[in-house]
Amino acid sequence: MGAQAITTNPAITATKPVKPRRLLPPLPPLTPIPAFAPTPASHATAVADTAPGSHKPSDPLRPSEAPRSPESAKSPDDSTDSTDPSGPWDDGLIARRVTEATAAALAAERVTALESGGRGPGSQTPAPLAYDGRLRSRLDALRELVGLSRARVESETLAEAGRVLDEAAARRKLSGGHTVVAIAGATGSGKSQLFNALAGVAISETGVRRPTTAAPIACSWSDGAAGLIDRLGIPGRLRRRPLQSPEAEAQLRGLVLVDLPDHDSAAVEHRRQVDRILKLVDAVIWVVDPEKYADAVLHERYLRPMAGHSEIMFVVLNQIDRLPGEAADQVLDDLRRLLDEDGIALGEHGEPGATVLALSALTGDGVGDLRESLGQFVAERGAAARRVSADVDAAAAGLRPVYAAGRLVGLSEEAREEFTDRLADAVGATAAGEAAERAWLRNANRACGTPWLRLWRWYRSRGESSTGRIPVRAAQPDEEATARQRVEQAVRTVSDRASTGLPAPWTQAVREAAVRGSQGLSEALDDLAARAGLPPGRPPRPGWWPAAVLVQAAMTLLQVVGGLWLCGQIVGVMAPNLGVPVLLMVCGIVGGPLLEWSCRMAARGPARRYGQEAERRLREAAAGCGRARVLDPVAAELLRYREVREQYGRVVRSGTGVE
Repeated sequence: MGAQAITTNPAITATKPVKPRRLLPPLPPLTPIPAFAPTPASHATAVADTAPGSHKPSDPLRPSEAPRSPESAKSPDDSTDSTDPSGPWDDGLIARRVTEATAAALAAERVTALESGGRGPGSQTPAPLAYDGRLRSRLDALRELVGLSRARVESETLAEAGRVLDEAAARRKLSGGHTVVAIAGATGSGKSQLFNALAGVAISETGVRRPTTAAPIACSWSDGAAGLIDRLGIPGRLRRRPLQSPEAEAQLRGLVLVDLPDHDSAAVEHRRQVDRILKLVDAVIWVVDPEKYADAVLHERYLRPMAGHSEIMFVVLNQIDRLPGEAADQVLDDLRRLLDEDGIALGEHGEPGATVLALSALTGDGVGDLRESLGQFVAERGAAARRVSADVDAAAAGLRPVYAAGRLVGLSEEAREEFTDRLADAVGATAAGEAAERAWLRNANRACGTPWLRLWRWYRSRGESSTGRIPVRAAQPDEEATARQRVEQAVRTVSDRASTGLPAPWTQAVREAAVRGSQGLSEALDDLAARAGLPPGRPPRPGWWPAAVLVQAAMTLLQVVGGLWLCGQIVGVMAPNLGVPVLLMVCGIVGGPLLEWSCRMAARGPARRYGQEAERRLREAAAGCGRARVLDPVAAELLRYREVREQYGRVVRSGTGVE
């Protein structure tokens, strides 16, 4: 600023002949202007603007108050040589450029330069905000929750939670000694007038023109808030300082007050700015008037959705000077009733909640109470953490339908067993066990039967396999279709049972996992049925089979000997004696079938165990295939849901504060 002020105007030097000048003594160094100490000219301007009879407030942004050009500032005395060695050095051009009309703008530029990075070597960076352990734990849980849910939940559903995490991280890097408070209200509510009353100087333009406030204006009571104001997107030309008062500065130190455009402005851009900044500030002062305090737009669009932010909310009934008698108390009571219906907790009787006040920014009645409440609120240095905690609560409430289940969920053992039984039926495990049992009995009959019966059975079953295994028969198309339908039905049933009670995204994830696993399951079960139905080779034989075979051979030998003996007697080779040969033949004829029946009875137990083993082996194979393809993926989705449910439980736990 100093270097710019002493620059010689080229237009003036071009019109004057260059004369030799004596060297001037070096200028004394410019005294740095404190960040919050306005120049005497700016202070005088502020006082003059607030004096009675002033028709327009001082606004450094007015085009009419722009610095005048050097030509227009020229006076008739400029023809006099200012380099006269006999008189003191004086540049009237510089003095005229720094007028009272531009002093406030110059001071604002100096403050902006100091805050935006032009700090001296001795200046200190404000300490960043520090969250307490419980709030950090909730933020970490929310971050973990979002990370675990990205593949299962739509990005639009997680967008608000992601925004809260980003804003919490951004706010934590900025000053923890400042509290950003926005003043919001409807058209004509007097919020800009209240903004000026708190600042002690006419900063924000007021008037009957609607809308009056076109862009947010920031006013900071202490330095170090440049990062916070940059985060709001407020340019340097819209940053101001309050009236310098030791009492006000001590009371509101750390406050950054932002005057917002009308939330019901006819200009869409104004409403967008309000919605954007309301998500970034630490607290908000809602200014209502007796005419529009029950406006549906205010309550339905802002107050009701922000009911969880009541601890960082002020609701101010302005313009009570227009209400006669006890009307102000009646309107204030009705306002409290509406806030209670909106779900906003009121900070009364020492309980946390919104602060509700009545005042008149025009007459100053009640402004002191608001200033005192703001001072206590800012001095606590907890608004930023409470805002972040309330944002986390709001994000958790929005995610509740995604994570909160109405009942206990999971895959019970009963559902698993039913799924296994359905797969076993589809693969024919029971039929395979029965076939294995019949095969074992058939082998026992072949080994222990009479030779004549075995010869007859051999004749009838010449085309059968000698191993005793079930003959392979090609499955018919109808049977394959039926088995496939059974498998699909089993998968559908187990997925429905596993997803019962789950929120919609996780229900869909469980069903998709089951469907993916069912692809190719029928073919895999067919292969298992072919490989795991019966063991290769002959079925195992019990130890008593050889003895039964020897006894059966002896019975056959008795029949042969008795028959030959009788034949010898008939032809006269042997002496007649019917008793012995007949007895031998009867013993052989009766003993052979009796032995075969006994062996069949004895073989039922081993045959049944053999069939059960074959059925069990096929059931286990089908269950393993179904578990690997369907149950394990479904269980993995349920486990992931339990993890995110635990993280969600950590998020919804209350607790705020700063370290």
